[in-house]
Amino acid sequence: MKRSGLGALLAAALATLALSATAARAEWLKAESERFIVYSEGNERSLRDYVQKLETFDRVMRYRSGFPMSEAPARKLPIYLVNSRSGLLRVHLATAKHVVGTYFPTSEDIFAVAIRGENDEVLLHEYVHHFMLGSMPAAYPGWFVEGFAEYYMTADIDGGRIQVGGYSENRAYWLVNGDWIPLEMLLRSRPGDITRSSYRETYYPVAWLLTHWFFSDPARLQQLGAYLTAVSEGADPVEAMETATGMTMGELRSALRRYLNQRSLVVRVITGDFPPAEMTVTRLPRSANDLLLINQRLKIGVEDEDRAALGQEVASIAARHGDDPLALLAAGHAGMHFGDRPAGERALQRLIELEPDNVEALQFLAQERLRQARDVEEPAERIALKRQARDYLSQAYAAAENDYRTLMLVGELRSGEPSYPNENDLLTLGLAFDRAPQLAEVRLAYASALIATEDKETALALLAPLANNPHGGGAADYAARIIAALKNGDALPSPDSEVTSEDETPPEPEDDPESPPAPANE
Repeated sequence: MKRSGLGALLAAALATLALSATAARAEWLKAESERFIVYSEGNERSLRDYVQKLETFDRVMRYRSGFPMSEAPARKLPIYLVNSRSGLLRVHLATAKHVVGTYFPTSEDIFAVAIRGENDEVLLHEYVHHFMLGSMPAAYPGWFVEGFAEYYMTADIDGGRIQVGGYSENRAYWLVNGDWIPLEMLLRSRPGDITRSSYRETYYPVAWLLTHWFFSDPARLQQLGAYLTAVSEGADPVEAMETATGMTMGELRSALRRYLNQRSLVVRVITGDFPPAEMTVTRLPRSANDLLLINQRLKIGVEDEDRAALGQEVASIAARHGDDPLALLAAGHAGMHFGDRPAGERALQRLIELEPDNVEALQFLAQERLRQARDVEEPAERIALKRQARDYLSQAYAAAENDYRTLMLVGELRSGEPSYPNENDLLTLGLAFDRAPQLAEVRLAYASALIATEDKETALALLAPLANNPHGGGAADYAARIIAALKNGDALPSPDSEVTSEDETPPEPEDDPESPPAPANE
């Protein structure tokens, strides 16, 4: 009897522990507002507060940039808030130790992931980049792109009172104690071009200080406008700066030192009636605990040596959730890209049986038909496969006409046809660009079509922001070569493999300065 009673107590204790572990496991929530879709493992109240802050921040950016505050982007930005570094690694295995958030513009999604409550400045910095590429089409120099983001990322939002222009303690440390990057190098370089470590550490801080100095005075703001116009028209960045400010580089450096040392930097306080953001919050199914983040990892690209193992892992996890839509989508996605293509096909076909308007499933099936069409030699078979791709894309477009990926795939379907690019092709690529101007692949495809129709001026305007993108990588270099060829009347360069690769290598986060050393008493 004692053993039986002990067994019952042990069983009850184990059951309680199991229930506690299940209850302790965070469930995913999804909040959708006018401009954002935010997924979070936290509680609903904190999620609503976070989305409200983002909506207010966006409105402040629009107000300060001269845009209507009521204007909403064509596409909402998805953001994934995770509890810890392990969540970041679930999305991107190569995430560096000091990184607390990353922005991923990829052909399959444009999204951000960040540790909730760790450092909002990082996510706001990346959102400013997203905002600039979407709303400010000029070809800004790299230092100003970073300085602009640094200026706004410290925004202090407290209801209807917003303060912009505050400083980051990290940046202030390096400005006071670091070896300043020469202004000539700052003006002519992107962050990735800097090889000397001490200069890399002060690229962002000095870019912030120079931006702050310009923004602090109406006359200097006009000088900044003249400088940016001159640089966008091809002027040498250093000569344009000296002309705009009337200072040599040495004099400008001294002016920045004085501005920093006055210990009272100019901040702007904005007050107004910022209405509560309308949003809907829903609880995601249990499958999200296992598959939401790993499904995002599938979208950003995976190293060759990791693809087979990842495909098997996703298939195994998804199998535990049966006909759950997210599980079927993840299994189909992984199967098509990294694993068993027939199994991936079955999962996606099952998903559209359950959800005929599942846009992502239709897109993956269309993408697979286009891949198959490229690999066959028989013209009739190729035509049949392309017809199937067109049908899937027609369904996807009917379900969500604003989805940039559907429009991109329609462009891919048409590319190579004798009549390509016609007026409708340009319209399709233009719509894709309107919805995803942050994506290099969209700009390059649209610019290529414009060049083919002899609209070189519009193509140059599209390519210039990409060529100047501080984190554009190979795509930025390729855009710069196209611009040079167009201006010189040369033959267009061939794209690099890294620009055209179907499964891109995951993007690297910004090369942020290391944190300053901790005080001795910490």
